[in-house]
Amino acid sequence: MTATTQTTSGAIRTQEICRHYTMGTSLIRAVDGISFSVQGGEFIALLGSSGSGKSSLLNLIAGLDRPTSGSVQVDGRSLAELSSEELARYRRHSVGIVFQAFNLAPSMTVAENVELPLRLAETDRRERADRVRQALDRVGLSQRLAHRPGELSGGEQQRVALARALVNSPRILLADEPTGNLDSRTGTEIMEIIGDCNRRLGMTVLLVTHERALAERHAGRLLFLADGKLVADQPNTPRPALSQEAT
Repeated sequence: MTATTQTTSGAIRTQEICRHYTMGTSLIRAVDGISFSVQGGEFIALLGSSGSGKSSLLNLIAGLDRPTSGSVQVDGRSLAELSSEELARYRRHSVGIVFQAFNLAPSMTVAENVELPLRLAETDRRERADRVRQALDRVGLSQRLAHRPGELSGGEQQRVALARALVNSPRILLADEPTGNLDSRTGTEIMEIIGDCNRRLGMTVLLVTHERALAERHAGRLLFLADGKLVADQPNTPRPALSQEAT
């Protein structure tokens, strides 16, 4: 039963999705007619140079932005048809997001930063401490509950950000250049945690990166974007690094 649930939840489908902006007299086609499907539990890498539309596409799937035209469907439901309350619930419960910038509240402790999504989701207070501890244990930081972000290394801050994204047990994890501010060894550790969430929890993962070698080590499919368009969709057999130094 568990295996069936993992393969049927977290499915994503975009249909001719566009996100266009007007800048002065120019029309910016950030996302320009992209269609693809993701099965629940897949690990997809979105590749392309800066300005190719990777992050804009991720924001549309996250429900952080609305398309100019076309649609995004998650588990058969169009995000455009959701009310503001339903869309907020989708962002709180169905999607976890990790950015290149850690986006942690500097005045809050590690535990408080990770607890924040639970508070927004109005999770029973009696459950929060255990779920925060479990999320931090998954990323190897359960011993740093009372520390503040300024007392942590960059890699530890990204682990906290990842724990925050995972604390609500989302079906989909969206990672936008999560290793961009990290050294190669620490980046490898973060990617191993993300890969573990995909393999062990059946979580759908969409990774935005400009590093093809990183994508090839972890993703089962590579989607290449250029000028807001999907230009290639290739299957991939993940090739783990021989050692952390190889990264």
